[in-house]
Amino acid sequence: MTVATLQSTQLLAGVARAICASLFANAALSWSAEAWSQSYPAKTVRVVVPLAAGGPTDVLARTISQNLSETWGQIMLIDNRPGANTNIGTAAVAKSPPDGYTLLLTVNNLTINPGFYQNVPFEPLKDFSPIILFATSPLILVVHPSVPARSVKELIALARTRPRELFFGSPGNGSPPHLAGEMFNTLAGVKLVHVPYKGITNAVSDLIGGQLALMFPGSPIALPQAKAGRLRALATTSAKRTAAAPELPTIAEAALPDYEVSLWYGLLAPAKTPQSIVQRLHGEVTRIIALPAVKEQWAALGAEPINTTPEQFAAFIKDDIVKWQKVIRDSGAKMD
Repeated sequence: MTVATLQSTQLLAGVARAICASLFANAALSWSAEAWSQSYPAKTVRVVVPLAAGGPTDVLARTISQNLSETWGQIMLIDNRPGANTNIGTAAVAKSPPDGYTLLLTVNNLTINPGFYQNVPFEPLKDFSPIILFATSPLILVVHPSVPARSVKELIALARTRPRELFFGSPGNGSPPHLAGEMFNTLAGVKLVHVPYKGITNAVSDLIGGQLALMFPGSPIALPQAKAGRLRALATTSAKRTAAAPELPTIAEAALPDYEVSLWYGLLAPAKTPQSIVQRLHGEVTRIIALPAVKEQWAALGAEPINTTPEQFAAFIKDDIVKWQKVIRDSGAKMD
């Protein structure tokens, strides 16, 4: 055997060993991920809700966590971490190990805050692995009964004749009800004045008392007050009519075709969480939101279950960031 032939043989043998090693490594990694998924969860899973306990988001989180706990036989711990318009709890999850044992159940602020704050301590598109967008809920445009407007078009006409004279409240700067009003201002060409409150209760109280002209609260708050005659409901903010009040038109169909604002609820994990775990969580939540008892409970909160793939949720987050950045820029909305 010549030296050249020997070298060629050795080279081929080396290549073969490298290929075998690569195949073995890939197989080991695949087996490891599969085994990890099958054994997951092996301990308590912490679900961070970046809002105070007791609200609709907290109720939805506890519904999902309770069902997962019963299925898996593991504790699903709800960790309420309110503060900084959800930034505190969200940032905590972004910095957590990507092992499936720390999850984030959050709302619109994930996509609103990057356009509202100069220094947000997380990047929605880089720091998280989206799992599922599992529910949406409309806001309701309501006015005080003294406001001489019985439709969206009449409200717009009134606001144009009375710029900066009609005040709308919200639970705080940067909240969905705040930006719902700012989007209304921009698309309708009016100048409603925003009044931020620390929470929804005082804002609704002032609206009922006549200190405010209008507001965009959630349906569980707005519809009972409208039914009692203390407020007048004009329309829903969502893309389609709500089953809770099918007689109400959407703002889009009533006057502003490009208008759409919905509260949304989604589950995410830290970036680089194994896809096997992401898919398992997606499948379990999909099963839970289809349960009749869950649908009935959530209907009372104005929440409608939906089901997106992780990829669809990621695309939604990207589009929603762009949407709110435009609203904030066009309206000049500020945190202070």
